[in-house]
Amino acid sequence: MSQYWELLASRSDDQHTSEELEMTAYRLAVEQVLYYADRHSRTAYWMIERYEREFRQALVPLGIDVQVNRQLRYAYALPKHAKAGTASIAQTVFALVLRAIYDEAASIGQLTEGGEVLCDLVELAEKYRLMSGKELPTKGKLDSLMETMKRWGIAKKSEDHGLDDGEDMAGQPYAVVIRPAIADVLGEAALARLVQFKAVASANDEPEAVTSVAEEGESQE
Repeated sequence: MSQYWELLASRSDDQHTSEELEMTAYRLAVEQVLYYADRHSRTAYWMIERYEREFRQALVPLGIDVQVNRQLRYAYALPKHAKAGTASIAQTVFALVLRAIYDEAASIGQLTEGGEVLCDLVELAEKYRLMSGKELPTKGKLDSLMETMKRWGIAKKSEDHGLDDGEDMAGQPYAVVIRPAIADVLGEAALARLVQFKAVASANDEPEAVTSVAEEGESQE
């Protein structure tokens, strides 16, 4: 595989080294989504955007499909054979609620120029209760869930997004920025799971592991 990246590097007119290209492929496989809007991912995005076919060919043997959204400028990787057991019920429910909020906002044109949706904590708590039948997790658990969403590339806190605190925050510590790749990572069919979770909602989160977010995205095919 090193020869593969060396050959690609030679075609880049010395703009990228084989190590940079190989590391970018690794990052995409691990992080799942790389956004041009994120300063630390801009060079990686441009490499994938320029050599999309080559990155796709490199990751196909690993069962990973590579796609690039050039309009909103992000690249994402979807495992074709994701295994169950990589996400907890709490993580899965939270991700599905964010996807539903994103779809609702998108349907009425409430997207930023970057295709993102801003949701304050008051609205999030209300939507979470209506959609899941549970109360929004308290601060410690919510912060942990947001870290997971950030790692999956589907949402992050406004404070991590470089947004300034202002009057729109209405005294809240942060707003949730739901990122556009959530529509790719979590397929339409995945939203039906919210009904199942709501039907069996309980006061306490279960530690049981469930289907991964990546597998939820696969189910849309």
